[in-house]
Amino acid sequence: MTKILIAEDDDHTRDALREVLTMEGHEVIAASDGLQAVDFFRAESPDFVCLDVMMPGLNGYEVCRQIRKHDEKVPILFLTAKAEEIDTVLGLELGADDYMTKPFGVKEIIARIRAILRRTAMRSGAGAKAEDETFTMDDLRIVPAELRAYRDKQEIQLSPRDVKLLRLLHDRRGKVINRNTLADEVWGVDFFPESRALDQHISQLRKRVEKDPSQPRIIRTVHGAGYRFE
Repeated sequence: MTKILIAEDDDHTRDALREVLTMEGHEVIAASDGLQAVDFFRAESPDFVCLDVMMPGLNGYEVCRQIRKHDEKVPILFLTAKAEEIDTVLGLELGADDYMTKPFGVKEIIARIRAILRRTAMRSGAGAKAEDETFTMDDLRIVPAELRAYRDKQEIQLSPRDVKLLRLLHDRRGKVINRNTLADEVWGVDFFPESRALDQHISQLRKRVEKDPSQPRIIRTVHGAGYRFE
């Protein structure tokens, strides 16, 4: 499951995006203006950001600048009614991964988000072949290049951040990884340690990758210390 932040001041567009992305299995956080979008990003550490350009408070370009100060890698997709080439160039120069012009179809935006996530996953593993290799944890087979995991005939969708977290636990099997290390290596140095984003993310990931989340075998909590995979 990918956590997606939508920043859109039009109620109809925002609600429609939230509905369709939720139906696709994503966790959606919706902001109605730029200031709220920045606050939500810092508190929730989403895996993907959809930004409207023309918003009250802060416009999408300024929100993008603020996000890039804290996270250089999170994928950002601009949504706008403005189609001039100069706007497209500006958005991409600020660090956006792609740009969609309204109106757009439901299937189109879902396909675009999937493509960006795949591209981002490949880019983050460029030059490090081992990071693309399939690995196993207990009876779970994780395929980073597909952003998927498999258990028997069950297919589980993963975000790039999910894969990174599982890979870290796998590579340090038997060792306790504390919250600060997980935050630094999975979220980046600008993770906000006072937030509950890490714990919430692990809780949600357990629901998808563990046979019995109440008795985890893949992501085990070591109370007062961190997390471990045996």
